[in-house]
Amino acid sequence: MSPKTIPLSLGAIAKLIDHSLLHPTMTDADVSEGLAIARKYDVAAACIKPYHIPLARQALAGSSVRICAVVGFPHGNSTTSIKVAEAKEAMQTGAHEIDMVVNVGKVLGGDWDYVRDEIAAVNRTVTSIGIGGAGDGQTGILKVIFENDYLGDKHIVELCRICTELGVAYVKTSTGYGFVKQPGGMYSYKGATAPHLKLMRASCGPDVKIKAAGGVRTLDEIVYVMTLGASRVGATATVAIMEEARQRGVTEVEAEFPVKELVAEGGTY
Repeated sequence: MSPKTIPLSLGAIAKLIDHSLLHPTMTDADVSEGLAIARKYDVAAACIKPYHIPLARQALAGSSVRICAVVGFPHGNSTTSIKVAEAKEAMQTGAHEIDMVVNVGKVLGGDWDYVRDEIAAVNRTVTSIGIGGAGDGQTGILKVIFENDYLGDKHIVELCRICTELGVAYVKTSTGYGFVKQPGGMYSYKGATAPHLKLMRASCGPDVKIKAAGGVRTLDEIVYVMTLGASRVGATATVAIMEEARQRGVTEVEAEFPVKELVAEGGTY
């Protein structure tokens, strides 16, 4: 059962959000606009494609918003060496965080040695390189994207076990782009679901955090996934979420906020 209320403030909500700027059609102007939104609301991070890191560094300079670059995105099919190279270049260019997609085919095929070795190699790279190539002791963190829509519970549990063993900072539900082709030819997508978030929280060690991504678009949804153990939320609806919070009386002063247990159409929650 979820708690009836949780302590909440505008700042706490903002620092849950990784503002996602990953749609394939986004122009540099679109990304600049999105980075301005990330800075305005002082979110946790702006999640961007690697080639936008220089733009993000300029737009977010002097703010507390972190730069999160994606690797092997969105399908996870690059070789391990390419994922490592992507992560290394992103960190040296100025990323603070890396969101990497696992090799889904290897997961489904049960090639766990490959999966473990790849996650270990990228995690080792991210956590050993100073941000921007600096030797100031500030190193990056890795979030491992599972793409749960493609997986069964047994795969999620094993990925959580591996990420716990390797000391990965975060495990993440989805890319936001993992559409599953149905028998009739149509595509469906759930993203972050309550059962999967509960399973991930139960299957990870206490030091591994959870990022919910895909389908979290409202204040009630972001509050609910917090109660399920999410410490970060990937969102494109940042403005809508933050403005709804203001309209519903959330301020910079922490106060109790009601939790609505959600059951969405299609089983998202």
